[in-house]
Amino acid sequence: MHIAFLTPEYPHEKVLNSGGIGTSIKNLAVALAQTGVTVSVVVYGQTEDCVFEENDVTIYSVKKRKYKWATWYFYRKYLESYLNDLIVSEKITLVEAPDWTGITAFMTLKAPLIIRFHGSDAYFCHLENRPQKRKNFYFEKWGIQKAKAYIAPTTFAGALTKKIFNIRNKEIVTIHYGLNLEQFRDNGTHQEENGLLLYIGTIIRKKGVLELPGIMKYVIGQNPEARLILIGNDSSDITTGASSTWELLSDGLDDSLKDKIEYKGKIPYEKVRTYIEKAQVCIFPTFAETLGMVTIESMAMRKPVVNSNIGWANELIVDGESGFLVHPTDHKTYADRIVRLLNDSELRENMEKKAEVRTHEKFNIAKTVEQNIAFYKKIIGT
Repeated sequence: MHIAFLTPEYPHEKVLNSGGIGTSIKNLAVALAQTGVTVSVVVYGQTEDCVFEENDVTIYSVKKRKYKWATWYFYRKYLESYLNDLIVSEKITLVEAPDWTGITAFMTLKAPLIIRFHGSDAYFCHLENRPQKRKNFYFEKWGIQKAKAYIAPTTFAGALTKKIFNIRNKEIVTIHYGLNLEQFRDNGTHQEENGLLLYIGTIIRKKGVLELPGIMKYVIGQNPEARLILIGNDSSDITTGASSTWELLSDGLDDSLKDKIEYKGKIPYEKVRTYIEKAQVCIFPTFAETLGMVTIESMAMRKPVVNSNIGWANELIVDGESGFLVHPTDHKTYADRIVRLLNDSELRENMEKKAEVRTHEKFNIAKTVEQNIAFYKKIIGT
């Protein structure tokens, strides 16, 4: 079996910025290769054409092409030709692609196509209750229609995507993203910092970052020692048109919060892990996710998490056991859960243990890779 992943991102120094999609694909690609499956990753929209290998995975970087008109169409057709050449020359048996932007619209591939619901623009627009450009909707719908079957990281994401695009008579299976848990083992050498809260992810409205000042005012009112660090790429704000969501957030901070909320920007992943180790609580008040890699990574590193209670999150955390689930706009309750964890070391330690157990039960790549292989074999009929 030879699986090819088509993706706009992948964590590697030769590839442009990568986020949760790239991380989840890399985790799976490396795990598949370790079981003996041949794996290729085609990363489109890059600055150069090149081919390299890492962890027994062959990575094809495909430069972004520009055309005099209809680049959205002709670049997809270029990728179609590129993929079909690889399918023939490298004997690829199955291609997996994301739903985001409908990259597979207008493509007819020479191997079965699976779409994984990492989160389409339509999906996020629905969760955020904002309009979507009609063109984007139809690109995603056409791209999804090209697939033989679908994989969703949560049942919630699968059901909502099925409803949005009116998917009929095609199988949707739920397979959670997986982690190599050996990489997240607690070695007991780190020292937590009292009152340190951590947010990791894009600085963007849909991740709930603009709710953080309201939450922090309640937290500091009960625990003046608390402080919050944010790590991740800054983003423009779709609602106000501001070029920087961080500036939008920081400009609205009153004096009581200016020294309590710090933004570190985008930093190397290994450094992110040191911040997770130092944090007492990780907080993710997001409005829109399909699963949320940073949540399960934090849980795997034995960190109590206060997360959103919307849809998908109920499949990650058992509220009150392996973490807390609160709606992002309920600032007082959200803050109360944080303060409980900061002030009660016994509660915090108990939740840390249960969070780690939860990741081993649900998100162990050793288990999820076998689920993926079984589904791939079913689709290609072996």
